Amino acid sequence: MDRIRMAHVVDGKRYDTEAATLLADDVYWDGHNFERHGRNVWLYRTPRGNYFTVTGTLWEGERDSLNPVSQAEAVELYEGPLSEHYLSWQEAFPDLELEDA
Repeated sequence: MDRIRMAHVVDGKRYDTEAATLLADDVYWDGHNFERHGRNVWLYRTPRGNYFTVTGTLWEGERDSLNPVSQAEAVELYEGPLSEHYLSWQEAFPDLELEDA
């Protein structure tokens, strides 16, 4: 599934994939297809440091969606199911300090 271009206003804030930075997604070739059970998720950061996801669907009756997420939720997605990273952890979350284990 190709990246989805979307702009949406939520609680008076405009979220726009064209103005935001793509951090991670779950689009990867698994030997059969790029879609994860008919859906893919992309994680973005706005120029003002807000995070949001775009979910694309191939399922009839479902619509693509854009949803703001907290920084903690963004980190959880980045470190979890969104395995394709476009920026390093430090670049994706510049306001957080990365600790050595």
